[in-house]
Amino acid sequence: MSKSSNKKKFLLIGLAGLVVGFSLMIALNSLWVKSSKNESCMMCHFHPESDASWKQSVHYNNGSGVMTDCVGCHLPPKGSFDYFKAKMATGMKDVWSYMTKKSEDIDWDSKGDLEYATKIVYNESCKACHVNLFPTGITDEGVTAHLYYEENEEELDLQCISCHLDVGHYNPNYQHAKLEGRPDSGGGEVYAEATPVTEFADFTETIPGTSASIRMVAVPGGSFTMGSPEKEPFRGADESPQRNVTVSPFFMGEMEVTWDQFWAFYGETMSEGRTPPEKIYANNSREDLDAVSGPTAPFGFPDQGWGMGERPAITMTHYAAETFCQWLSLKTGKKYRLPTEAEWEYAARGGTSTPYFFDGSPKKYSNEGFWNGMFGADTTVINSYAVYANNSKNRTQEPAKIKANPFGLKNMVGNVMEYCSDWYAEDAYSKLQDGAVDPKGPESGTEHVVRGGFYGDDASALRSAARGHTEHDAWLKTDPQNPKSIWWYSDIKGIGFRVVCEVPEGVAVQ
Repeated sequence: MSKSSNKKKFLLIGLAGLVVGFSLMIALNSLWVKSSKNESCMMCHFHPESDASWKQSVHYNNGSGVMTDCVGCHLPPKGSFDYFKAKMATGMKDVWSYMTKKSEDIDWDSKGDLEYATKIVYNESCKACHVNLFPTGITDEGVTAHLYYEENEEELDLQCISCHLDVGHYNPNYQHAKLEGRPDSGGGEVYAEATPVTEFADFTETIPGTSASIRMVAVPGGSFTMGSPEKEPFRGADESPQRNVTVSPFFMGEMEVTWDQFWAFYGETMSEGRTPPEKIYANNSREDLDAVSGPTAPFGFPDQGWGMGERPAITMTHYAAETFCQWLSLKTGKKYRLPTEAEWEYAARGGTSTPYFFDGSPKKYSNEGFWNGMFGADTTVINSYAVYANNSKNRTQEPAKIKANPFGLKNMVGNVMEYCSDWYAEDAYSKLQDGAVDPKGPESGTEHVVRGGFYGDDASALRSAARGHTEHDAWLKTDPQNPKSIWWYSDIKGIGFRVVCEVPEGVAVQ
């Protein structure tokens, strides 16, 4: 074959390769473009309400008539390598989920939570569209919040969606404005007087002037070993050394303070505007019911849209919880307060000395460890006694779903962390005298003890001896107000409290 023929052959092969390559590039580009369209996204994302909620949101239904596509929020800005990488990863994950999962088995409610949204929405994409954070018509509160964001962006590590959760998919329960008035707690009989206590037995406290009541459980006094033994799985260093402690009899709320109860307090004592903290502290130090200043209005609904009623009240500060107790004391004529750490652990154990007041080992229930991580933890027993990571759907639940401990107390572990009156210290037990009676913890500190774990915790954090503490500055991190609120936290949803009532004088305890 001549050289001329070889050249023609190679030229034809080259041209054919170019045509095939160019055609393949066009086809792949077309596929790439089409796979980024909303219709393509909806093929895999078959949440029955996602399309409807998106079309009600401001990214679709707005005054300008501009529609934001799915990829506008759920991928990084186009043209970046991160866009390519995220699109490939997301595409493979979506196809796999479409092939292997059933729609009815997916917890769709949790997909609307902030914790999930931050994983699938890109802050740089929000900022690429919303270059001007101070558009015409923005409220004064919005200006203040955005100024705070601009000045503290790196420190906050905050995403736009943290405050604007409803902009992409409309959520009627989401509120991003100051709470006006007091939510309707259902009404009912308005009590004229508090419940008289003449014996050491369970009773229902009726709060005069309100329709709220609190079921109180008589907790017998006794001695127990506080803390955890060295061989208890997942124990923390701050749970030792163990100490023998005695606590006197007391009454404790059957469950955490509910929204119905907290709104009764809020409605009677709420503060208008930004009351200076020093004035509130001064007012609340008096033994005068009319002088008790209660919370300022929170931004949005602090129940997160999960529901109120008998669900535990959440997001209030330790100070707000203490003020609630003072208000309750003045309303009823009894002495209400937060439990000491010793009282809380004694009540949580319910007379037991094992890691939980129910049967089972933390290793059996925890998601940690190779075996449980691969095949799942055993939940048959713990599910009946605690609202935690494996059964909570990442939100608080009504206490009626949970069995009580041996003392008759519900949700002592899980659902929400509970405030204690004690200041927190890692070495508190080493300074606690063995055989102490009614200890009250360190005399001072910067953070307060919290106990019990919350709805997002692993079972290991629900042990009776497990200790935690407030993180005041971190929990207020995104609050743009100056001064920051002393009533409501902006970055914590799993905190609440339950009350203790001291035994009135003259009541015999057998």
